[in-house]
Amino acid sequence: MKELRSTDKLLVGIKRIHMIGIGGSGMCPLAEILHTKGYILSGSDNNEGDTLNRIRNLGIKVYMGHNPENVDGAELVVYSAAISEDNPERVAAKEKGIPTMERSLLLGAITRHYDNVIGVCGTHGKTTVSSMITQILYLNKMEPSAVIGGKLPVINSNGLCGKSDILVCESCEFVNTFLELSPDISVLLNIDNDHLDFFKTMENLVDSFKRFISMSKICFLNGDDPLSLSAAEDVSAEKITFGLSQKNTYYSKNSKPSKYGFTFDVYKNEEFLINLDLKVPGRHNVLNALAAFAVCHYLGVEPKGIKSAIEEFKGAGRRFEFIGEFENFVLADDYAHHPTEIKATLQAAKDLNYKRVVAVFQPFTFSRTANLKDEFIDALSVADEVILTPIMGSREVNTYGISSNDLAKGLKSCATVQDFDEAVEQILKTAQKGDIVITMGGGDIYKVARRLAEKLQ
Repeated sequence: MKELRSTDKLLVGIKRIHMIGIGGSGMCPLAEILHTKGYILSGSDNNEGDTLNRIRNLGIKVYMGHNPENVDGAELVVYSAAISEDNPERVAAKEKGIPTMERSLLLGAITRHYDNVIGVCGTHGKTTVSSMITQILYLNKMEPSAVIGGKLPVINSNGLCGKSDILVCESCEFVNTFLELSPDISVLLNIDNDHLDFFKTMENLVDSFKRFISMSKICFLNGDDPLSLSAAEDVSAEKITFGLSQKNTYYSKNSKPSKYGFTFDVYKNEEFLINLDLKVPGRHNVLNALAAFAVCHYLGVEPKGIKSAIEEFKGAGRRFEFIGEFENFVLADDYAHHPTEIKATLQAAKDLNYKRVVAVFQPFTFSRTANLKDEFIDALSVADEVILTPIMGSREVNTYGISSNDLAKGLKSCATVQDFDEAVEQILKTAQKGDIVITMGGGDIYKVARRLAEKLQ
């Protein structure tokens, strides 16, 4: 087993763990893994949902609401980043002398119990590539465990606990949480100008990715991305590149649009391996598929097995997720919240056979909106019509004096709304027969798609 860090030792010699926010997308798969490893769990949450039902079906006790007595008998309390310090269960744990641990530290500790941890990092595409790798390994009977940032339909969950020593782990750079992990295989998809409210400079951001991939024995990286190549300089790990250009170890040729995505040939060092026909739209998914292909091929999955699994992949939750087809338009939802992601998603929609693309965007965080205002305007300009909701500040206070109106001023055809109900009504006014409507953002904009679908059904 790998060398334990100081916080990992909280898991040694204990049996009973209580998890605050156990139904969260990041907590649920960790609960499954701990349960399988023999820990006795309980958890609490404020919201019912599919994840809580899944947890209850494992025999785990779930309390609705956060109450001090819920932690009674626990030897360790785990909480997600969304749980504040004054949460009654965190307060009770402190008063009772029960050790506490934030979710990212728990995930890090879990990675040190697996011999083949695949850490998928990068500014864009982490959830999609983690999901693709998991689906390929799962359908090819490799029995992986996985912790993913979106729901994967083939397992109907954000993660699973398999019997092998493989753990697929989405590795997020925000506030350097991925440095808590111990990857054996790292996958570096790209580096872009995000989270600069924390990193301050691109140099700091690149250095964090360098530190992450330096922990691995082998690194798969995007050979077409200069910043990824820069991060990998002087890193001792074996390096395997993937990309669209033929200078890479794994690359694509003869790429062209098909009915649902792109079809292309996969080559390794000038040797043709197989043709793939993706069911997820967008040229960026060619790159995502190449990354997943390279990792799984290295792990011993035959090209035919990869092809069969990846051609069944229709996306993870909130990654160009088709919500429904209605009388006048098709409705989709996407997590895109950075200009690069927005442009890629909207361009992918343009490549499909729709009359117009209507983007319904919720800007996420004031700092990102202010710092990348011009880039947002440029990306949103790809759409034929834009509807903007107010900015979701999340953890921030608006010290920037920025609003959605500042984006709207730079767009040719744009409406701003004050809330989600107004957004639904504006979509119904705007969308025409043959259009695709895409709700986009890193916050809770998906609720607009759900409300609209309920209204139309």
